[in-house]
Amino acid sequence: MKKILFVLGTFLSLVASAQVKMPAASPTQTLTQDFGLGKIEIVYSRPGLKGRAAFGNGSLLAPTGIVWRTGANGATKVTFSDPVTIGSKTLPAGAYGLFTIPGETEWTIIFNSNSKGWGSFSYTEAEDVVRLKVKPETTSNSTETFTIGIGNITPETASISLKWANTMVNIPISTDIKSTIRKQIETATTGTNVKASVYQDAANFYFDMDKDYDKALVFVDNAIQGNPTAYYLFLLKARTQKALGDKKGAKVSAETCVKLAEAAKNADYVRSGNEVIASL
Repeated sequence: MKKILFVLGTFLSLVASAQVKMPAASPTQTLTQDFGLGKIEIVYSRPGLKGRAAFGNGSLLAPTGIVWRTGANGATKVTFSDPVTIGSKTLPAGAYGLFTIPGETEWTIIFNSNSKGWGSFSYTEAEDVVRLKVKPETTSNSTETFTIGIGNITPETASISLKWANTMVNIPISTDIKSTIRKQIETATTGTNVKASVYQDAANFYFDMDKDYDKALVFVDNAIQGNPTAYYLFLLKARTQKALGDKKGAKVSAETCVKLAEAAKNADYVRSGNEVIASL
């Protein structure tokens, strides 16, 4: 009798612990993107069309004119490691719930301080941090699974894209990194024994991003003093002098770049130096 009870108990235990594993109806995705000097992380669930209309009046998924969780399941969570500007407002670093109100010709984009709610059921307009209007675009290809992406990335700008069915919406964002880099340069170039590579980074910043060519020239000259055979520094100097209108100086620097690059057998910089010379 004890043996029968033991077997029965074991069977019932196995039945109770048995599980059927199924794929999630709206799988979760975590998207991480380097941006500016920090990162953007987006966590959201991805519903599929499954033969249904994504948007429009009476849609079961994201009906027109109603606050949408911008995904499925829990609220879509967007985390910025650094402050960003969306619309005309700067958002401090932190986590935000991303909600939207789809429309035929215009969408309302909402970043809300509540990023932990379930769907839009706990959404409260009073917790909105920023709202902005954007125009939806019609795509030639239909997207079956709701997709959020981050693209059009420059050092200080990017866009968060929402794609589903034949609709795409882009949310422009920006960040200010120039003031931070200027402070870094000031600290890194103060004192003695500054490496040529530090001066080079400073020159590249002022040439490419800040467009302060006078400062770029000062820093590239300092870099050349520490690394006088670096053909790439002479190319940067030539381009800087050209931007300042000093064609004669740019030609001399470009010729030095070509000469040093030929000695180093670097055909790319030989060609780049000659391109500068030809453009003067």
